[in-house]
Amino acid sequence: MDFNGKTVAITGASRGIGADAARVFAAAGANLALLARSGEALRDLAAEIGGNVLTFACDVADFAAVEAALSETHQTFGSLDVLINNAGVIEPISRLEQAQPEDWGKLIDINVKGVFNGMRGALPLMKPAGGGTIITVSSGAAHRPLEGWSAYCTSKAGAAMLTSALDLEERGNGIRAMGLSPGTVATQMQREIKASGINPVSELEWEDHIPAEWPARTLMWMCSADADDFIGAEVSLREDSIRKRVGLA
Repeated sequence: MDFNGKTVAITGASRGIGADAARVFAAAGANLALLARSGEALRDLAAEIGGNVLTFACDVADFAAVEAALSETHQTFGSLDVLINNAGVIEPISRLEQAQPEDWGKLIDINVKGVFNGMRGALPLMKPAGGGTIITVSSGAAHRPLEGWSAYCTSKAGAAMLTSALDLEERGNGIRAMGLSPGTVATQMQREIKASGINPVSELEWEDHIPAEWPARTLMWMCSADADDFIGAEVSLREDSIRKRVGLA
């Protein structure tokens, strides 16, 4: 796919799916805005991929910071065509009776408010240009509870509902809202899950997880007209039919 002249903003871009998505979109010629809390990791990634890249060390839970980053991106490149709400955390992994309220709330701030902040910051920039694509990285955890994951499951269910609400309100204004449920991916998050020893996901072996490049390539495919039948819905990378359409092994 050719993204020359297109601008893509990615949250949680310093590692994992976000970093691989940056590499994939950069290779396709996109202008990039990379957001994450680690400014050093973003700068290293920008140096690696080259091209037109802006980096923003910010917390997606801070709306003013997200809004400022997206606004500067739009001013610099002249457009905001794609937003990928990828930033998310898994901790605290804890049974409800032992969960620390402050930690539980911080996860909600990142995984739910962070998604809202991205959407809210992007809409005023996309709509005057006729629309854009907003993809939120979801999870199977959005649709079923898992022991020790009350915060994560709740947050992913909330983010999925945000995607549905966005589609309901803005499809007619050219906004392509979708979710991506990637399955289990070989990232740092899976190491944290493994270390917890809680619920069946922690028992999976490293070889059971797909590489981060797969969801990254799927995110790019979701920006194409071939994925239009999934607007307002969630794409599951567990499905062989999706993997074939994306061109994955």
